[in-house]
Amino acid sequence: MRAAARLALYGAGLVVAFGGAYGLAGVVVPDGAVESWAQQSQVNGHSEGADDMNSSSHGQQEAGGMAGHDHPTDGGTPPAGIQTATDPTYPVGTEVILAADHMPGMDGAEATISGAFTTTTYSVSYTPIDDGEPVVDHKWVVHEELESPGAAPLVDGTQVVLEAEHMAGMQGATATIDHSTQETVYMVDIESDEMTMTNHKWVVESEIHPAH
Repeated sequence: MRAAARLALYGAGLVVAFGGAYGLAGVVVPDGAVESWAQQSQVNGHSEGADDMNSSSHGQQEAGGMAGHDHPTDGGTPPAGIQTATDPTYPVGTEVILAADHMPGMDGAEATISGAFTTTTYSVSYTPIDDGEPVVDHKWVVHEELESPGAAPLVDGTQVVLEAEHMAGMQGATATIDHSTQETVYMVDIESDEMTMTNHKWVVESEIHPAH
């Protein structure tokens, strides 16, 4: 057989082989199945993305909820009518160590006394007026931060309306007195890796240790 004829037969064989393979592929994996897989892959990709977004959004909501209960960096001036302590254990300007755990990073932080007062100080539980999560055993509010409270001290379980603005949703909320103390109560300036706060309200004397 001549070389040209052999080459022609060889080329025809290749055409048949490739055509058969292509046809077999169509039988084993139909075009419809391929399209279905592609669509499913796209759906799964979007679903995973949505799950990631939902997870991120949930984390942001949780963080926002917590942030809503943070105290402001500047607590402002003391409430009207509160009496300045005449001979406090820790006068204004004294450097101290805090033993309170009102918020993360507070316990053990160094602070400076920015105010010392004589009053009745309360721990209260309330639901914020901005529909935030209920706050239990919030420390502290002073008698002068209650709406028309009458004579101090108020007994445990008394219902009061808060005028304090320590956290979002606090002012105007109805609260229950959990317990009270007659200790000297202080405003403090806090400087630590976790927080910088001026005139933080409030820390009672038993939550303070000398710095040296």
